[in-house]
Amino acid sequence: MVQTPTNGSASEARELIRRVRRIQIRTSRIVSEALAGQYHSAFKGRGMEFEEVRPYAIGDDVRTIDWNVSARMGSPHVKLFREERELTVMLAVDLSGSLSFGTHSQLKRELVAEVAATIAFSAIRNNDKVGLMAFTDRIERFVPARKGPRHVLRIVRELLGFEPAGCGTRLGEAIRELDRIQRRRSVLFVLSDFEDHGWETALSLARQRHDVIPVVVSDRRERALPRVGLVECVDPESGERVVIDTGSRRVRSRYAAAALERLQARRIAFARAKATPIEIETGDDCGRPLMEYFRRREARRGR
Repeated sequence: MVQTPTNGSASEARELIRRVRRIQIRTSRIVSEALAGQYHSAFKGRGMEFEEVRPYAIGDDVRTIDWNVSARMGSPHVKLFREERELTVMLAVDLSGSLSFGTHSQLKRELVAEVAATIAFSAIRNNDKVGLMAFTDRIERFVPARKGPRHVLRIVRELLGFEPAGCGTRLGEAIRELDRIQRRRSVLFVLSDFEDHGWETALSLARQRHDVIPVVVSDRRERALPRVGLVECVDPESGERVVIDTGSRRVRSRYAAAALERLQARRIAFARAKATPIEIETGDDCGRPLMEYFRRREARRGR
């Protein structure tokens, strides 16, 4: 039996469609104007595939001469190869409670959806496959990697409209599970605020098989408190409540010092795992840090 949606659910569905459409328009513009080519240059294919043999021409690399064919034809011939381009891109996206925070035009969860959509549209422009694993303190949703714009729109709808069952974070478990599922080498984008412990070993192990790229989303108020007097804060994952006196210089200083300590520890962990993170704040244009990362990666490939 088909259930007729209530007015509330119908309006929620229309709002979700509008949000998906806004992200599609915004990210498609970013990809069209700048990112698609940078993405292609930044990521290698799975290897080189033989294409054809043709007569040697001045300037060809002599190491590509096919001596057997040359002997049969009576003149030098070279082998031509092309890059086997197709990649599998998996988006491991954190939907835990701490992502439902944001003080500058958007929540971290909304930023994560925008970044994931931008990466996904860049991938399909280059004929790569894209999949999704959404997680909290459990695996919430898994969408196998496929091609095509409709598939990417499904991923965006999942990120914007899906209500997770959990609110905690088990980032290490999520990385280990994705590493287990993806037996073939893939490009794994891990999108999270990395406000968790014990993920470092899982990240290092996944790096042995896959190309793992951490995408760290944050909000400026996680680094510094505004001076607005007494504020009641609620931990969105544990539900714990605490009152903070933001008018106290000592409180603000300790808060900033703790935030800096977490940032430095996270960057040390990334360096040990040889994983270069992409760092993006709420309210920022996500296209710029992605483009800068792809350019740096392309430059390293050319060395």
